[in-house]
Amino acid sequence: MANPNKRQGTSWESSIRDFLNKVLGLVDEKGRLLNPFDGMNVRRVAQEGSRDVGDVHAVPFVLEAKDVAKETVPTWIRQAETEAGHAGFPFGVVVHKLRRANVRAGKVHVGVRTWTRVRLVLGLSSREFYDQYRFTFSVRGLDTGKWYATTDLERFAVLLADVRAEMGGSRATD
Repeated sequence: MANPNKRQGTSWESSIRDFLNKVLGLVDEKGRLLNPFDGMNVRRVAQEGSRDVGDVHAVPFVLEAKDVAKETVPTWIRQAETEAGHAGFPFGVVVHKLRRANVRAGKVHVGVRTWTRVRLVLGLSSREFYDQYRFTFSVRGLDTGKWYATTDLERFAVLLADVRAEMGGSRATD
């Protein structure tokens, strides 16, 4: 791979995939998938041209991975939500790499509509959802399309496991 930016992005996507598979208990101690055919495995996906389906699939979420210095979060969230639709998934989120930090510290950005829909799947009040997953909010002007919530990848992994359990999928083994 000649393009260093592409290599950097691929590495970030792989780190996200590997971290989530480990936290969700989907790999053995050597990092190998316990069941390669399990639809709940977190996977990097091949790009689909003009109908991009996101970078990482973690059913029921499409994750758009970003390893760049300049943040344009509302634009990224729109991209993630569009790509989730292309992939047939209900939720699209962005995972932004923090420089010189462990993958678990990556910032997960979620649009307010997605935040609300996920909260309702879990049957939690806004306060309960906030307390459990520690989202912070960015509100920019009166345009709610630019508002978003942020947590870290470690808390998102717990959220992912909880949403899967609520929707009838697998849950991490403790």
